[in-house]
Amino acid sequence: MMKNPAALVVALVVGLMLLSQSLFTVDQRQAAIVFQLGEIVGIKKEPGLYFKLPFIQNVRYFDTRVLTLDTADAERFITSEKKNVLVDYYVKWRIQDVERFYVSFAGDERRAVNRLQQTVNDGMRAEFGRRTVHDVVSGNRDTVMAQLSKSADADARRFGVEVIDVRIKRVDLPTEVSESVYRRMEAERKRVANELRSTGAADAEKIRADADRQRDIIVAEAYRDAQRIKGEGDARAAAIYGQAFGQNAEFYAFYRSMEAYKQSFANKNDVMVLQPNSEFFRYLKSPRGGGK
Repeated sequence: MMKNPAALVVALVVGLMLLSQSLFTVDQRQAAIVFQLGEIVGIKKEPGLYFKLPFIQNVRYFDTRVLTLDTADAERFITSEKKNVLVDYYVKWRIQDVERFYVSFAGDERRAVNRLQQTVNDGMRAEFGRRTVHDVVSGNRDTVMAQLSKSADADARRFGVEVIDVRIKRVDLPTEVSESVYRRMEAERKRVANELRSTGAADAEKIRADADRQRDIIVAEAYRDAQRIKGEGDARAAAIYGQAFGQNAEFYAFYRSMEAYKQSFANKNDVMVLQPNSEFFRYLKSPRGGGK
């Protein structure tokens, strides 16, 4: 049994402190650099538990996950047509060589981001300077991004950084240029609209004139056919009347007289002033019509 429990506690505490200062862990999202008196003595890239000399060595961790550089404001570049465009883009990157990254930027991620942004901007300036607005907007956009990723990665690896991808989110024209383009587009659309209206009005007049002509032709033909049919009907009626009259002239005269009486005395208020011996009343005097 220990005679001095306090010494035991102190020894235990000191042992735990030494142990805590001697152990460190690295997870799968990190890489670690072990320093001894300010000099790099070890690089730990694999996840696990590691030992170091307490109070003499220290450890600094670096994030090795894929990071995103997203520009806060759109950058202005000039195309081969000497037109300004505003480009909004982002970059996917990660630390590839921890030791080189630390030597290049003293482990400061902000300095690495600034250097990477400068590299990408230089590449974009060169790529946009060789292409037109149409090329960078739609024509060769994929080619531009692939070339930017390749050139930026080649430069960034000198500093221990890997550029995974460079993506252009949006390409816009400056406000003053956009307004000018909009006015030109508006004027062009108005010109096309006026041409279409003029063409439509001319076509409408042509259609109306053709419709009026066809209507006049149809009416004239209908009137001609009606007159022809009416003439044929009148001729046929006259022929029938003539044939009937030829078969029995007396009966035909009697029938016509009866029709005349019927039409003349259809209303009680009808008044006729005739001489009593008028030919109109001959069948009223005698059924054979011969009476006076």
